[in-house]
Amino acid sequence: MQTRKLGSGGLEVSALGLGCMGLSFGYGPAVDNATGIALIRAAVERGVTFFDTAEIYGPFANELLVGEALAPFRGKVAIATKFGFDIDPATGERRGGVNSRPERIRQAVEGSLRRLGIESIDLLYQHRVDPAVPIEDVAGTVKELIAAGKVRHFGLSEASARTIRRAHAVLPVSALQSEYSLFWREPEAEIIPTLEELGIGFVPFSPLGKGFLTGKIDETTTFAADDFRNTVPRFAPEARRANHALVDLLGAIAMRKGGTPAQVALAWLLARKPWIVPIPGTTRAHRLEENLGAMALTLTPGDLAEIEQAAAQVELRGARYAPAQEALIDR
Repeated sequence: MQTRKLGSGGLEVSALGLGCMGLSFGYGPAVDNATGIALIRAAVERGVTFFDTAEIYGPFANELLVGEALAPFRGKVAIATKFGFDIDPATGERRGGVNSRPERIRQAVEGSLRRLGIESIDLLYQHRVDPAVPIEDVAGTVKELIAAGKVRHFGLSEASARTIRRAHAVLPVSALQSEYSLFWREPEAEIIPTLEELGIGFVPFSPLGKGFLTGKIDETTTFAADDFRNTVPRFAPEARRANHALVDLLGAIAMRKGGTPAQVALAWLLARKPWIVPIPGTTRAHRLEENLGAMALTLTPGDLAEIEQAAAQVELRGARYAPAQEALIDR
């Protein structure tokens, strides 16, 4: 398995990680415990050493699953989790929106350590920026947790370049986790140049466009009632119809390269920068194998230029999030 470094603090992980959210939350019914454990352990057996979860996924259910699945591999894998939402620590009930007050961060970390069954969190992200709490206070609190041995590395998620700089001045940021793919390229304007300047790694979530870039979703696809894509404007049937031109592009290149659209989409991300570590998620073993196969697919400069030229001709339709979700993004 190829590895990549995130930040300057010594965090080295597999070039592809596993986003574990969908096993418990967000994309329809949760898988049963045995299935989730088997998939996570299959990833370990295939060389994956980087696993992503969060207290809000469930809430709590995903951390419990990841903790149980990775218990035999302590010290051999890196687990990333997140704080930042207002959750009752006893019941998991959402009490409001974002909450990154220092006492809530400390409370969240204690819960995550307990559920994951670990003594120190390898990478701790602020899940969403809290406009009511200065980012310097957030970074300072995590710095104290690192000094106490409860956290090893600090990360941000969906943070603006301005916020990244302010946090990094207090405590080196090892990684930013934000959405990035051929389906969502906004980070290229300001975020990626900022990360490169500061020496911060990038962990794209939804690297397959929430499944759209796999080629398995079209305008006729229906989602489970509790699948959050039902609320995403970019997944409205008319948007899917228009946006399928991007999938057709990936499919044509995949056919020529002997791969799949998903593999081309992941290989494109891996080719962007050596400090980018995508975290595709799946609930199916054969999709895990397919995703990991992206590392064996080499895109030449000619391939990349072709993708760039063709993608520029595709006008993607639909907003990335519904208004309530978009309001949580730091701009």
